[in-house]
Amino acid sequence: MRLPLFAITLCVATGVLAQAPYPTYPNRPLRYIIPESPGGGSDVIGRIYAEGLAEVMGQPVMVDNRPGAGTTIGIATGARAVPDGYTITQNGSGFAAGASLFRNLPYDPIRDFAHITLLAKAPYALVVHPSVPARTVKELVALAQSKPGALNYASAGTGAASYFAGETFKDRARINVTHVPYRGGGPALTAVLAGEVSVYFAPVAAASPYFGNRLRLLAVSTQQRLPLMPNVPTVAEAGYAGYESGNWYGLLLPVGAPGGVVIALHRAAISALGKVNKRLTELAYITIGSSPAEYAAYVATEVKNTAATYQRLGLKPN
Repeated sequence: MRLPLFAITLCVATGVLAQAPYPTYPNRPLRYIIPESPGGGSDVIGRIYAEGLAEVMGQPVMVDNRPGAGTTIGIATGARAVPDGYTITQNGSGFAAGASLFRNLPYDPIRDFAHITLLAKAPYALVVHPSVPARTVKELVALAQSKPGALNYASAGTGAASYFAGETFKDRARINVTHVPYRGGGPALTAVLAGEVSVYFAPVAAASPYFGNRLRLLAVSTQQRLPLMPNVPTVAEAGYAGYESGNWYGLLLPVGAPGGVVIALHRAAISALGKVNKRLTELAYITIGSSPAEYAAYVATEVKNTAATYQRLGLKPN
């Protein structure tokens, strides 16, 4: 049986934890920046993961939500922090989008950070407010085509993963729906629950408590059906072969962090991922784990691919 990458790395990490590469780290509480608002998918995974990290590192890990500007406010805060290993920043798809979204990004996504690990990926659920008279993806598309511009969709902000999910779906389905950006996934979810917007590609983890009650679930964004939701079709099954969207999450330190700190944090990060794996899997997160070099390469690829998506969809930077 082939082990998941995080399991393989966990075996290595736990076997050498005692060989402390930086024996005085950590010796005080750590700050964990989540560059999105409370209540969204980034916040859900971040708070669960911070608990596991605190257990492994033996120090409190204090969550600091810093939403805004497609996650760039929180990311910039992390980039400017003292590079001593005590300020950790969680990043995601919006991080890769920033290079294409903003002309004057206050940091370089490759050069200004020590990339620690890719934590997990998160599928999206295509949901509508119950007032929307559509029960399938095909019905939603037909409704949008019959009333161009009448429907709107929420996102966690321009450049967020939910924005790309919506724009890509618009392009594939050839529909005209209006984008309504919010200051993070939490406010976007609140808006669709309140009926302020009609449609949302929502993180499964954040939206699942409302399925069948306050939200109508139409499909999931993965290529295959989710094992946790085997009766829910995919967007691809509705006639959009190859459609896939979602978010990913990783850890960063400011560039200049001592090498021993980077190694120590990586080992702790992988160990913590193992501790919270069951909880995250039950919320439909797909845990991964990677080396710092692998994660840096992954981010570089995502930056390149996001730029290509911007160009293909005709989206312009701010």
